[in-house]
Amino acid sequence: MSARDEILARIGRAVAGAEDVEIPRGYRAGRQAEGLVELFAERVDDYRAIVHVLPASEVPAKIDESVAGRRMIVPDGFDRTGGWNDLGTADGVITSCAVAIAETGTIVLDHGPGQGTRAQTLVPDYHLCVVRADQIVAGVPEAVARLDPARPLTWISGPSATSDIELNRVEGVHGPRTLEVIIST
Repeated sequence: MSARDEILARIGRAVAGAEDVEIPRGYRAGRQAEGLVELFAERVDDYRAIVHVLPASEVPAKIDESVAGRRMIVPDGFDRTGGWNDLGTADGVITSCAVAIAETGTIVLDHGPGQGTRAQTLVPDYHLCVVRADQIVAGVPEAVARLDPARPLTWISGPSATSDIELNRVEGVHGPRTLEVIIST
């Protein structure tokens, strides 16, 4: 018997005969949709990301300005040409997202069209993410309801950062050091 099987057998014996308990799933949902763009922008800014809230007509020019001089990975399905394919030499990646959460300032990628692979979004030092206003939801329950649990999910809350034992912040250890977000209204 493997260690895994032994542990599962012990758990099975421990709970044998216990009555089933219903777990309530009364999550807060259906909250007000007013002010979501502003709240999301504020929370993303709190994470030390660069944030722009722009009309949709101004987004292409802002993208050009933000990526000027950078070798960018442009994933399949992102509406832009001139991408860089070599992950090892790219300066950054530009993506869309599956959903964004106002309450937490979190961007969720499900790696669908325009979102690239997990490696493409974690290896480069710079990530530019374009979020449409209609992709922003109030909280996590609303975001989860929009996501397919069978897809690979990457939840991004600001640039990559960690702290050492002395609480010194170190950026760029587990992903992009710089996160720039364009919110298209």
